[in-house]
Amino acid sequence: MKTPWMEMTVRDFQSALASSSPTPGGGTAAAIALGQASALTVMVCDLTIGKEKWQQGWEIAEKAMLVSAKIMSRAGELADEDSDAFDEVMASFKLPKGSDDEIASRRNAIRSATQKATEKPYETAELALELLKLLPELASKGNSNAVSDIGVAGLLASAACKGALFNVDINLGSLPEDYATEIRDNAPGIQDECRILSRKVMDAVREKL
Repeated sequence: MKTPWMEMTVRDFQSALASSSPTPGGGTAAAIALGQASALTVMVCDLTIGKEKWQQGWEIAEKAMLVSAKIMSRAGELADEDSDAFDEVMASFKLPKGSDDEIASRRNAIRSATQKATEKPYETAELALELLKLLPELASKGNSNAVSDIGVAGLLASAACKGALFNVDINLGSLPEDYATEIRDNAPGIQDECRILSRKVMDAVREKL
């Protein structure tokens, strides 16, 4: 059984990412980036809540703390699930295809595995967007001594969202049009909203620098 990516040292994970193995890849890296964005957000919330000077930021910090802690935990799971899903895709391509039945079974297995490999980064993108929605207000009202950390969190969350959607797009290209229809319909909107929110985060951070 392989070691979960989140249980590796940073050096070991980077070595795995740099290897010629198909996994971990961009989808896992996007999930890890989301986890780091969430962790930074938790830190800023902790530096805001209970500090009299930043009392106006307590409400958003308490809200962001709950959401970002949840996302941080899920992002670690998605890092592994993304790799596992792509491993299933690779395994399905190795299935036998010596008869019509085997060909049909192999085709269905490939499509099923590819759909799962599409759903995982899509969830990463959705969660990154959820986090980004909280950051402009946290940057404006939270502990301004840590506003640069919100900037980094915003950049990482934006990278996680956009990077995950790259993986969504490439997998959708391998699926028939009637597969993953909800993802096909919603992914462009997530990308647009990510772009807008990323700019709002950066603007809010720069106002406090």
